Amino acid sequence: MSGLTVFLDGKPVTLAELPLKGGGQAAVFPVVGDDGIVVKLYREPPGMEQERRLMRMLTMSPLAARPTDRSQPPELAWPTALARGPQGEFLGYAMRRFGEPDHVQVIGLFTRAQRLKLFPDRADWRFLLGVAWNLAFMTARMHYDNLVIGDFSSSNVVVDANGFVTFLDCDSIAFNDPVNGELFPCLMHTTDYSSPERQAGGPATRATDDFALAVLVYQLLTAGNHPFGGVPHDSASESTVKDNIAASCSYVVRPERVVIPRGTIDPSVLPPELLTLARAAFGPGVHAPAARPPAEAWLRALDKERSLVRVCPSRPLHTFGSHLTSCPWCTRAATTGHDVFNGPAPVSVPVPDPRRGQHPGDPDGSWPAALKVAVLIAVLVVLVIIGLMS
Repeated sequence: MSGLTVFLDGKPVTLAELPLKGGGQAAVFPVVGDDGIVVKLYREPPGMEQERRLMRMLTMSPLAARPTDRSQPPELAWPTALARGPQGEFLGYAMRRFGEPDHVQVIGLFTRAQRLKLFPDRADWRFLLGVAWNLAFMTARMHYDNLVIGDFSSSNVVVDANGFVTFLDCDSIAFNDPVNGELFPCLMHTTDYSSPERQAGGPATRATDDFALAVLVYQLLTAGNHPFGGVPHDSASESTVKDNIAASCSYVVRPERVVIPRGTIDPSVLPPELLTLARAAFGPGVHAPAARPPAEAWLRALDKERSLVRVCPSRPLHTFGSHLTSCPWCTRAATTGHDVFNGPAPVSVPVPDPRRGQHPGDPDGSWPAALKVAVLIAVLVVLVIIGLMS
């Protein structure tokens, strides 16, 4: 069934009657007859400020200087056109479509049932590590391009079958107009990924992005566990994740302070360098933004671990960090009766390594030597440039 007709660059398009998704401020609609784009319509008149923001965004090409593999989707769901009504009134904007089955929200990787449904025989710990690497790379790269994600959460990022990530809701990204320097701030945030200063109404910054990135990386490496879950022992009432963040109460740093939720995976599944970064972010980094590990620190540590991942000899979907001498997932399954990763059928081919820029058609993730060197040099150059500018 058809719904509203809107105009994109003067061309009329008809939207489906039902949205793909909706929130408190906007809803995203498919376009009838065009599966490649969607239109985001604001529920309340967005006003001149938002229209001006999007007009400036249409003149920008963020991340355009970085070459990507042809099989890789765009890294940002950037606005492609303004959506207007019949009288020229500003209603929203169009963007590329990123949805199931080709793309799923990162939150879909946080439960076993969803992982097996969406990524059968693929979404092991090594795959989650690769997604975490891509998130860290993208965060560092966006900061290098002077973009602040702002509303950074597991629902605003989608991932494809190769582990490549795409950021949604780019209309909330904070940036300075490259022509006149005018700041367009991010006014949105998601509480479970918001640092205390962001919760208190402070602006979105690189440091607030670094906090959200740390939470997301930790969730990925623990198959969905939030580092600020649980209830403090001294709490008089049920505590929320937001409360625990504000109180700097994380079981990753001070487990003795928290009644840890049943089934929580022990933080020791993280390799030592990554666990050190997590404890810095969820300990001193909660209230001291300068103490939070930046995105490039996560990137370096994740990159080091990717080549060292171990594979369980008994169950091919059990992969784990190089610091462990035995499979933690087998141990957990034997103890609890719950297998975090293993699917109903064994895999018959090697599990792909979801590295950004993976060589097309190479199922075991191996690259030609020259390509390995080229990619490594490119990553190091970006890190050096970021370091010089920080």
